[in-house]
Amino acid sequence: MTVYEHSVLLDESKCTGCTTCIKHCPTEAIRIKNGHAVIDSERCIDCGECIRYCPHQAKRAVCGTISNMDRFKWKIALPAPSLYGQFDNLEDLNHVIDGLYKIGFDDVYEVAKAAELVSAYTRIYLQTEGVAKPVISSACPVVMRLISLRFPSLADNIIHMLPPMEVAAKFARRRALEKHPELKDEDIGVCFISPCPAKASYVKNGFGDYKSAVDEVISIKDVYFLLIGKMSQDNNIDFLSETGRIGIGWARSGGEATAIFNENYLAADGIENVIHVLDLVETGNIPPLEFIELNACTGGCVGGVLTVQNPFIAKARLQTLRRYLPISQNTLLPEEQNYISADYLFEDLPNYKPITRLGNSLAESMRMMADIQKLKSTLPGIDCGACGAPTCRAFAEDVVKNNARLEDCRIMKTAAEQDSKDSL
Repeated sequence: MTVYEHSVLLDESKCTGCTTCIKHCPTEAIRIKNGHAVIDSERCIDCGECIRYCPHQAKRAVCGTISNMDRFKWKIALPAPSLYGQFDNLEDLNHVIDGLYKIGFDDVYEVAKAAELVSAYTRIYLQTEGVAKPVISSACPVVMRLISLRFPSLADNIIHMLPPMEVAAKFARRRALEKHPELKDEDIGVCFISPCPAKASYVKNGFGDYKSAVDEVISIKDVYFLLIGKMSQDNNIDFLSETGRIGIGWARSGGEATAIFNENYLAADGIENVIHVLDLVETGNIPPLEFIELNACTGGCVGGVLTVQNPFIAKARLQTLRRYLPISQNTLLPEEQNYISADYLFEDLPNYKPITRLGNSLAESMRMMADIQKLKSTLPGIDCGACGAPTCRAFAEDVVKNNARLEDCRIMKTAAEQDSKDSL
């Protein structure tokens, strides 16, 4: 089974065991043990919700630094579309790109440009015969891991399209080698400027058999403060941007879905809403749809925990920027082309053990499920979290799996002690 390297980690020295994180973790991956949080690596999807809600900043994202790029002769920046929404009074995307050159990058390839190309090929994908509908976007790595762990029956619905970050990395490397034949592939470093830790996990682990073309992932927060002092205020700046409204739109929820030019879609953002939609799809309680776009962060990528600006303010800024952009600056596809280039596709999904699987066999799983239901019926049912688990159901599962003791339930323990006193 695949060993997953995470980018969301715990700093035990700051953790007080307050239980805030266990109440917000969408996969119940966190428990409180010995006075501090413990993250189950098999359940964690690197969504960053624990980072977002921890009042003591005990959860942190592990990303690279811009100094890590110094090992490469040719350094390429891949700015996420959400980066443009972080700056107040920004009227021209070229100021951001110019700033990236000034902080030390040799080339900039906008992920928004690659997003426009992915949108074009997605339109072809939806017209392909035999594709399972509704097609679910593969752009958010949190959603992809969530489906693998919690909704494995929906794996066939995932579009086998690489996310724009990977497409941008491939084309950026190719462009560098074409323009600078003196360079070798190992001389080129590609750095993605990310709004979320899940992208860093994606790069570390690859995706199934696919190895990422990105070398480093650094946070928008880190780059933001470097850019603020370097971005030019001159209006006569060079025209550097190669994207339009479609590409920039990917930064917010609904941007990817509207770019397929098909009204039969659904877009949901926020991890709880995502889970609700996936539940509906799995049970068949959803209207016929062509495409589903799911973003784990509220508002889309602008809501990532590695961003600086409030997601709703960032969305408003991007909306203003889009007014002055063309629909697209890319010649998306020749009219006669009706197939998808291999540059945009991945073969196999990662293989993880579903968190819904209790035992190693069906019989064992059914026995454990019965034991869990029986134990749960005896518990208080108030989901107080005092036992260290988020719910009484999760606590019952921990006990059945021998990961907790029944006396860890403080209410039951107190009641038992009181009964013992009364009997004396």
